[in-house]
Amino acid sequence: MVLHCARAEMKWFILCCLGLAVSRPVAGKAEDWAHFGPLLDQFKLTLDPGERTEALGPFYYSERKDTQKTWAVPPLFSLVTDATAESEEYDFLYPLLTYDRYGAQYRWQFLQLFSFAGGPTQTETHRRRFTIYPIYFQQRSADTNENYTALLPFYGHLKNRLYRDEIFFVTPFYAVTRKKDIVTDNYFYPFVHVRRGDGLTGWQFWPFVGAEHKTVTTATNLFGDVSLVPGHDWYFGLWPFYHNEYSNLGTTNEEHRQGVLPFYNVQRSPNRDMSTVLWPFFSRIDDREKKYLEWQLPWPIIGFARGEGKTMNRVIPFYSHAQSPTDEEDSYLWPVFHYSRLRADPLDRERWRILYFLYSDTRLKNSESGKFRRRTDFWPLFNYSRGFDGRSRLQILAPLEPFIPTNKSIERNYSPLWSLWLAQCDPAQQTASQSLLWNLYRHESGPGSGHWSALFGLVQHETRGTNGRWRLFFVPLGRAPEKYIGAKPGAGQSFVAVTPPPTGLAAIEP
Repeated sequence: MVLHCARAEMKWFILCCLGLAVSRPVAGKAEDWAHFGPLLDQFKLTLDPGERTEALGPFYYSERKDTQKTWAVPPLFSLVTDATAESEEYDFLYPLLTYDRYGAQYRWQFLQLFSFAGGPTQTETHRRRFTIYPIYFQQRSADTNENYTALLPFYGHLKNRLYRDEIFFVTPFYAVTRKKDIVTDNYFYPFVHVRRGDGLTGWQFWPFVGAEHKTVTTATNLFGDVSLVPGHDWYFGLWPFYHNEYSNLGTTNEEHRQGVLPFYNVQRSPNRDMSTVLWPFFSRIDDREKKYLEWQLPWPIIGFARGEGKTMNRVIPFYSHAQSPTDEEDSYLWPVFHYSRLRADPLDRERWRILYFLYSDTRLKNSESGKFRRRTDFWPLFNYSRGFDGRSRLQILAPLEPFIPTNKSIERNYSPLWSLWLAQCDPAQQTASQSLLWNLYRHESGPGSGHWSALFGLVQHETRGTNGRWRLFFVPLGRAPEKYIGAKPGAGQSFVAVTPPPTGLAAIEP
């Protein structure tokens, strides 16, 4: 309630400071929208059904899109709510403090170090977590068996954390971990451990010596299908200098690896042989499964491969070309230029890169339908994206977007600050918009209509069909243009024209 009131007061405070009384826009009447450039602008969204209000340049906006509402004061704060999904997202000086809620599940997070999380699960009526990573971990649950507390490195008991099903430790001297049916006892971690479970036994006195043996077992999935779990025998001495490993035991591709590094390392199996001397520089690979022969001399600078499964010529940094039935990769003066392609029908993915993030162009195409999605970044000048549905967006400038292209919080809290030019287009709906310097100039077009404004709205022009009208210093010049009900008129089409009478009430004329 307090947050709702604060949002309302902020919005009306901004409008009052501008000396404007703005009501909600009336759908279908472009002249009822407020167009005052960077001071205040209201308009329909171009790529989605909805509306947006922007004020004080890039420092305030609110947006409604279907059931989702966004309110933001970049870069200080943003709020996104969705009544249908029962979700909320808060960002305070992102990434300083964030809050996410989906249904009854929530999470507060401070710089990825401090976090509070909670909510019900499928088996618990409530669960609360508190973390000071990586020092303190706490969970309290309706099921007391799921409670835990841990203070590293002194004492603790964890469940489903740190990539383990269960962890118990007392000072750095002793810890026991469980992952599925494998239990590992650690003494003076990571130097001594004993491992057991699911046909497995092993021990190590790292880095001096260690061994592990696993028998062939079976596993049953959720559908009742039984699959074989291969066995292995692993040995090492003076890690990482000596190792002797037998893996995939019980399968048709049992594999043996042995090495005395850096002198030699070998791999032998029915599908693949590899021999390396002065590891990892000089290698010969005979891959009988993928049908190619490869030489690396020395890796990764020079390499050649020939065969049905792979063709490669590499002399880094000057030139590299590699091709397989599904992959293709080229580079020139690496990392100046790099090209890669992956074909996995029906998807075909291509990417061109220059100096990593300086320029990147990625295209994902459906080879069956011919539709494609594309994203182009030229740091820090622009970002361009196009979806499978043909909707496109161009933003100038883009200093952060090329590095974290799918981060919605960056788009909400920071992109408005440096979007000097923003252009959007939806060919299916025949809508488009362009904005320069936070709506100092703005142009919108739709089926049979268009509007542009400049210089804080002092100059505006509106069109309906073939008619148009100017506004200078907010004063309409001439008669209001006719409005066409339906799409933009074309050959052989007729429409009902709507011309507002002087009273402002719409009168429909045939």
